[in-house]
Amino acid sequence: MIRWGRHKQRKWQQRSKLEQVEVSTRWMLLLVPWIYFLSGMPQFLVQVRSQHQSMALGGLVVALGLVQCVIGVRGLRHGIDFYLGKGEAPHRLLAAGLVTFACTTAVVTVLVARDWAGGAAGPAMALFAGVASLTGAYGLVMPRRRSAAVTAGGCALVTCLFAAVGMSWPSLLGTLIVLGFGGLVGIFSPRCSVWYIAVMRELDEAKEAQARLAVAEERLRFGRDLHDVMGRNLSVIALKSELATQLARRGAESALEQMEEVQRLARQSQTEVRAVVRGYREAGLETELAGARSVLRAAGVDCRIESARPEMVPGAQSALGWVVREGATNVLRHAEASRCAIRLTAGAADTAVLVMENDGLRPDAPGGGSGLTGLRERLAALDGTLTAERDEAAQLFRLRAEVPLSRDHRAGPPVGEPVSEPDTGVLADTDTDTDTDVDGDGDGDGDVGETAGSVRGEGLG
Repeated sequence: MIRWGRHKQRKWQQRSKLEQVEVSTRWMLLLVPWIYFLSGMPQFLVQVRSQHQSMALGGLVVALGLVQCVIGVRGLRHGIDFYLGKGEAPHRLLAAGLVTFACTTAVVTVLVARDWAGGAAGPAMALFAGVASLTGAYGLVMPRRRSAAVTAGGCALVTCLFAAVGMSWPSLLGTLIVLGFGGLVGIFSPRCSVWYIAVMRELDEAKEAQARLAVAEERLRFGRDLHDVMGRNLSVIALKSELATQLARRGAESALEQMEEVQRLARQSQTEVRAVVRGYREAGLETELAGARSVLRAAGVDCRIESARPEMVPGAQSALGWVVREGATNVLRHAEASRCAIRLTAGAADTAVLVMENDGLRPDAPGGGSGLTGLRERLAALDGTLTAERDEAAQLFRLRAEVPLSRDHRAGPPVGEPVSEPDTGVLADTDTDTDTDVDGDGDGDGDVGETAGSVRGEGLG
């Protein structure tokens, strides 16, 4: 039993906030018919006269109330799905609930007519116990004005029926108030709760759409930059190559000059493409810190930055900028954080230390992303290190990156810098196809949209 409870708790913690709110709201709504039943039916039973026939009719009212609750719960479940656009309206369940409520009203009317219902509140509480089971599902399926009008009409009809069998006017007024209040609350309480769920879903979908638009915008920017850089040069190269071909066929010496011009343009285009890719791949540390604080605060996370601003080489700043970007993504996607602290300090042995710490841990999800691996590869190129640890006791996730403030780049070029080919007089073979790892996550997929810093990026935790 304990293991089952822990499993359920862990499964609950793995849900997002939206899923937790939706599930808890659904369960609360499904409990409403039973709450009404337990509130009204005991008060009815204690007032029924202690006679064989009256007790039998009272038991029948209780049985009909239980049936009404079962039908109401199923109707609410289907009504919620219908309101959220996931299912059909539960017309059959509504008809069955109406018939059951009518039977309950008929039995209570007999008790009132024979003066077996006891006090004046007994008949009202008997019907109050089942009214929410009917109006809850009806209010989710029908427009609110129509639901309110039909409920008011039904309450008036029941009151008239009790008046016809001799109930006094104070009891009639009390019955009308109790049924009207119970019916209207039964309509608008589920409707408002499900409306909240629908609004939260729309907000979540809007966030996803915003992230997709950010990715698309970044891809368009990258494509526009490449077009601006390469479009004119490639057109000139094509024209001059065609001209050189025609001159070569005629044996003109100027063909060689044209080919040299083509070679120059090709080298120029190569340099410009490298500049575009380099600028695209590099992440500025100051920019990423400001962006992370803005995004996290917009998401309701209290983000505080403490920076000693040590002097660093550009490659180290770029690598730490990626750590900040991916760390912020991790907070948004893999935690229910309320606060996040980012500290940049000068460490021992002439190093810069970046620590990101957030609360709101979720249990480890199977098959994590590749963001942590990509960051380790970036920092390894600078002789840096990256560690990530979970503090289960304090419910904290801590990401720590350390890079040298300056280094002799004997192990290769800095992150984001292309290897320059020697000037051999021929066009170098530069890999600019779609398999180039321009996003720098180590997977070679070239998903340029990841550099938009959107919440769709790979997480760390």
